[in-house]
Amino acid sequence: MIKVKQLAHVCIFAHDLEATRGFYRDVLGLDTRFNFLRDGEIFGFYLDCGGRSHVEVFRKDATIYSELNQINHFCLEVEDIDAAIAHIKSKGIDVTAKKHACDDTFQAWIRDPNDVKIELFEYTDKSAQFIGGDRIADW
Repeated sequence: MIKVKQLAHVCIFAHDLEATRGFYRDVLGLDTRFNFLRDGEIFGFYLDCGGRSHVEVFRKDATIYSELNQINHFCLEVEDIDAAIAHIKSKGIDVTAKKHACDDTFQAWIRDPNDVKIELFEYTDKSAQFIGGDRIADW
C-alpha cells in the first residue's frame, strides 16, 4: 500500500516565464529553488513553497497552449489571510474578499499571469482538514 507523505509539487504551464516568476516571487513570496535548462536556455523552474512542497513551471508556447493544459487551481496555506490579501492588493493584483468556507477555513482567490487559479487558505481550530466531519458545500 502507498502512503502519501504530502503534496510534492503542482506543475503549471506559462506563456511568459519571467512574468510568471515575478508574480510568484513578488506577489506570493515564492523564491526560485532551481531552473530547468535546455540548450543553455531556461525553459522552466521550481518555486519553493516551504518544506518539501513546490510549484513547477514550464514554458508552453501559445500555439499549443490551451485551458486543457492547465490545472484547475492549487491552494497555498497562509499564516494571516488578511495580511496576504492586503499585500496582494498592494501589488495591483485582483483578489477576492475573504470568505469563511463550509470547511471552517478562510479563503481568498487570485489568478496568476497564465490565468491559473490560486486559492489562499488560512486554517482555523475548527477546520475540517484537521477535525474531520462532513460539511455541506455552499457553492
